[in-house]
Amino acid sequence: MRPLGVHTSIAKGVHLSIERAHKLGCTALQIFSHSPRTWVRGPIDDREAGEFRRLRRCYGYEHIFIHSSYLINLCSPDRTTRERSIEMLLYELKVADKLGVQYVVLHPGRASGQSASEAMEKLRRSFRIIEQRWDGSAGILLENTAGQRGDISSRIAQLAEIAGSVTGGLVRGLCLDTAHAFQAGYNIATPQGLESLEEEMKRYMPGYRIRLIHLNDSKAGFNSGLDRHEHIGRGGIGIEGFRVFLSYPFFRDIPLILETPKKSEDDDRRNLLAVRRILETVEQSMR
Repeated sequence: MRPLGVHTSIAKGVHLSIERAHKLGCTALQIFSHSPRTWVRGPIDDREAGEFRRLRRCYGYEHIFIHSSYLINLCSPDRTTRERSIEMLLYELKVADKLGVQYVVLHPGRASGQSASEAMEKLRRSFRIIEQRWDGSAGILLENTAGQRGDISSRIAQLAEIAGSVTGGLVRGLCLDTAHAFQAGYNIATPQGLESLEEEMKRYMPGYRIRLIHLNDSKAGFNSGLDRHEHIGRGGIGIEGFRVFLSYPFFRDIPLILETPKKSEDDDRRNLLAVRRILETVEQSMR
């Protein structure tokens, strides 16, 4: 089966995220480098980083991703927020290099009362600064958003404009969130909707690949513009919708990470099981 995992905690040591993923039977995982809701961040020491790399080799994890802080807004109208966002993203990239992680997943930002053109210009300036200061090997995956007020990255054409403004190869591809796509008006639960999404990818972003899928059901309705995740099969996409999506050739073989609601590891187990069952039926239908 294709790589499948969940977002795992780094509590009491970043290396323990790999142990937690292995315990759940994951073949991929995603982590935060620190608490995503605070600007405060502490260094990851060499011992932790070394143990992370050792466990990664031990369990054979090829697909590990870092999700950047929720506070980052590279196009904020507030200069201080933009500056802090730049520093935070550079920190995330440095952590990725230290851990041997190839990609940092990024929500580019929100217009926050500006016009889309004003926000995009600030975003370009922020990326230029980051490119001038970053000389490591890790890169960025741009993630689509749900289309909430102020979003500038919910449509493929918008993501293409953002990626095109970064000239130094810092953006390496996309992370497609299924809930966000559904909420932004891409009906990924139908073959017709998937064909339309594929056409937009090929039209606007021919030089970029989808390198990660956040597989989440949607608690909010289709084209609602509301970012609300739900357990697999319990939202608007549903089991049949995910079967259609995971069967579609353009989106096959891309690593899957679940960001479904979690009160305990049992929630992760149930959602992983639901996806594994869907993948089994997809594989059987392909034989």
